[in-house]
Amino acid sequence: MPCATAALTPLLALAVAATALTACGGGSGSDPDTVKVSFKQSTDNSVKVMDTYLADIKKQFEKAHPGKKVELVPIKAPDSEYYTKLQQMLRSPKTAPDLVYEDTFLINSDITSGYLKPLDPYLAKWPDWDRFIDTAKAAAKGEDGRTYGVPDGTDTRGLWFDKAVFAKAGLPADWQPKTWKDLLTAARAIKQRVPGVIPLNVYTGKPVGEAATMQTFEMLLYGTNDGRTDPLYDKNAKKWIAGGQGFEDALAFVETVYEEKLGPDVSDALDPNVMTRVRGEWLPKGRLGIALDGSWLPQDWLPGSGHEWPEWSEKLGLAAMPTQHGQAPGKVSMSGGWTWSIPAKAGNPDLAFEFIKTMQTKANAQKWYVANSGIAVREDVAKDPGYVTAQPGIEFFTDLVRYTHYRPAYPAYPKVSTAVQEAMEGVTTGDMSVDEATGTYVDALKDATDNQVVER
Repeated sequence: MPCATAALTPLLALAVAATALTACGGGSGSDPDTVKVSFKQSTDNSVKVMDTYLADIKKQFEKAHPGKKVELVPIKAPDSEYYTKLQQMLRSPKTAPDLVYEDTFLINSDITSGYLKPLDPYLAKWPDWDRFIDTAKAAAKGEDGRTYGVPDGTDTRGLWFDKAVFAKAGLPADWQPKTWKDLLTAARAIKQRVPGVIPLNVYTGKPVGEAATMQTFEMLLYGTNDGRTDPLYDKNAKKWIAGGQGFEDALAFVETVYEEKLGPDVSDALDPNVMTRVRGEWLPKGRLGIALDGSWLPQDWLPGSGHEWPEWSEKLGLAAMPTQHGQAPGKVSMSGGWTWSIPAKAGNPDLAFEFIKTMQTKANAQKWYVANSGIAVREDVAKDPGYVTAQPGIEFFTDLVRYTHYRPAYPAYPKVSTAVQEAMEGVTTGDMSVDEATGTYVDALKDATDNQVVER
């Protein structure tokens, strides 16, 4: 049985976690010839991209290492529940697997907690590490300067739009908004002229977790004048920034979308499964005009994905997210990604790194980037014509790397992110004004960072 409790309610899932984890883990007493690999399995049963890829790597590994076995340990859960379950597993040698899939936004928190093993001794002997781009390497570094993960790709974000909906709304097929005002104007035109279609989707609120913070709020915030520097964290002062004009403007944009009913119904927007609906239902069925979303969407539309949509590249257009007033550099994106890390309490760390090396050959890395609609973090793959032309949209999203920003992934960031989501939810439901939501955020920020804040 897969190691997952996603079908349970969150409270019940946590209640049974202690017993479930015993059956899931590696660590103490584990078979020295078996490497246990834990990863996030999609909650959409029709999406098997990671499962298919890892099954292939398992075959390769076992063939190249006679007598060694790979046990895949999927955790089927939404992001927020995945992080909770993973951290529970990492706490004990009885439950820790040998290899885990870590979101870069959470890795420093897990490093600080002592859950992960530094990989520098392995990386120093692995020639392929020199092929990885510096920004990707930095995403897996701890504040101690050591590296705790091997990235398997990155991503960027932009605007997806339905060309047929745009035609009905009298909007151009080559639409490229220059300001936030242009984006809202297009959404208003869709609302007025194309009934029955959601004009614009921007993720919001706690139910969707980091998707709200990164894919909406930070895409807005980093496009403001405050975004010329890091608008969330002051690196010189080593303190978190309490609000500011850019913060309030980003909240005001979210408020406008839902106040004017330019987005989905609030109940749909706050559904934890809304991301699956965007990819698997709203966009393919022509029910959504514009989606502020990520480079990875086509993975759900490829053959065998369960939501096959071979016409997507003809039906959808792509545009960069503009800065607030069109100020330089004119475009904005956010990048994240995931890494493969070895738990500090793993039973078979050496075997785990051998599995990483198998996953991250040039050929296997390229196969994963294409299957996952990811952005290459190996420079040799990024230059390979087979990668650049593998899928429509790859070149567009790869080009956005030059405009991209990365989250301030310090240990307190997960709590800061939750505070952002709560502020967003307040203006989405109309329960709070922008000023009230900002004040609530500042209070929560002080609690989350032991009052390590600076006013802007």
